[in-house]
Amino acid sequence: MGQNHVGILLNSSMYRGIPRRKTGQESLSNYEEAARRYGLIPCFLRLGDMDLRQNKCIAYVWNGRDYAKTVMPIPSVIHNRALYSEQIAFRKLAALSARGKIVFNTNNRYGKDVIHRILWNDPDLRPYLPETVTASAGSLQTMMRGYSDLILKPVRGSVGRGIMRLRDAGGVWEVLYSSSKKAAFPQPSTRLKREDAAAWFRRQRLPVPYLIQERIPLAEVERRPVDLRVTVQRGLRGTWTVTGLFAKAAPPGSFVSNIARGGGAYPATELLPSVLPAHLVPAIINHVEALALAVARRLSSSLPLLGDLGMDIGITSKGHPYFIECNGRDQRYGFRKAGMEKTWKETYIQPVAFAGYLLEQRGL
Repeated sequence: MGQNHVGILLNSSMYRGIPRRKTGQESLSNYEEAARRYGLIPCFLRLGDMDLRQNKCIAYVWNGRDYAKTVMPIPSVIHNRALYSEQIAFRKLAALSARGKIVFNTNNRYGKDVIHRILWNDPDLRPYLPETVTASAGSLQTMMRGYSDLILKPVRGSVGRGIMRLRDAGGVWEVLYSSSKKAAFPQPSTRLKREDAAAWFRRQRLPVPYLIQERIPLAEVERRPVDLRVTVQRGLRGTWTVTGLFAKAAPPGSFVSNIARGGGAYPATELLPSVLPAHLVPAIINHVEALALAVARRLSSSLPLLGDLGMDIGITSKGHPYFIECNGRDQRYGFRKAGMEKTWKETYIQPVAFAGYLLEQRGL
């Protein structure tokens, strides 16, 4: 391939842990194994160590015994696995692109409102989207008149933080809060009347914008809501494929299935037959995969250089799938927790293969 270095862009905290192999849930060995398959060399770097004027960076590269810091040209293709909130970081990423570097998944935390708006504008996808509005005192009362079960979630956020559920408990609405720890039960609930909801919402003084979403009546196992995590990636041919999926079940007494909030991870083919008619499960999984691919194609037609997405897709007790949300830094370790070691490794192989594809497209 000529130039065979591929950049893996990490946050500083994860980057600093490389010499001690303390990189959280990111597996450096999986990157190395994937890269060898395609004759590539992964270079682990951070934004602050790039000198764009000289086209130089400091990166960790495996030397056969250990990871060593190496001064080298900035790789032509970089997979972004870092999260940024500062505008200076986004300006530097834009400058990289302006200098001819390809950074895929440049922004891997688009707002949930942005994603919903793009998908809602596609009439073919609209039947798979829960009704969603920007949160305000007025919109909350409107949604409470139309639905008996609602989810309030921050526009930007991850692993289930800050999510609230409002449900009609027979004339009085109950507010449930997602736990801030890996506890089995959510925090104590609040009860309020619908006419008091606007005042309650104003008192929350939410630090970030929120969305209000119709809560989908998810299929449940032992009263634990179940949804699916679907990893959709571009690989060696540059086309979107479903790398794999697994089922998540909320911990007892909770409505949030995020693994970081105590949710369990299971092979979908093992868990779904316990919550849906077994003979329908293969067709439902096919439906979910088709939906995930359609969502990926629609998003990549509007957002630049996507290549790696993790989607949460809910399923009703009747087997109808609903897109819930997605992000561009998929927490791949769920496959490992589900006992799907081969698929876990595959989630590293596909982005590296896509990087190889991008290098070939540039003739490098």
